Amino acid sequence: VQLQASGGGLVQAGRSLRLSCAASGSIFGFNYMGWYRQAPGKQREFVAFVTSGGATNYAGSVKGRFTISRDTAKNTVYLQMNSLKPEDTAVYYCNADRHGTTYWGQGTQVTVSS
Repeated sequence: VQLQASGGGLVQAGRSLRLSCAASGSIFGFNYMGWYRQAPGKQREFVAFVTSGGATNYAGSVKGRFTISRDTAKNTVYLQMNSLKPEDTAVYYCNADRHGTTYWGQGTQVTVSS
């Protein structure tokens, strides 16, 4: 299983970005797919996930601003990020779980300027 994250970039505070995570095969069979992020000098932290049943969960710091969704036809999970803040600056990683094994993508940089 390979996960390819894309969509990062440099944006001003208050603007939006949409990240994509494309899986090398069908995303059916994944218990969940999600996003984590790691800011410089900080530990990787949870951002959001979506389960195979479509349930979603978000970190408190992004709830109401970020939306995770999936397109099973494209084997892709998205993270729509609105009202971005400088503290959202980080490398964003997608991950997926299948039968207890977790897979990680390579990360995409998001930089939010004030």
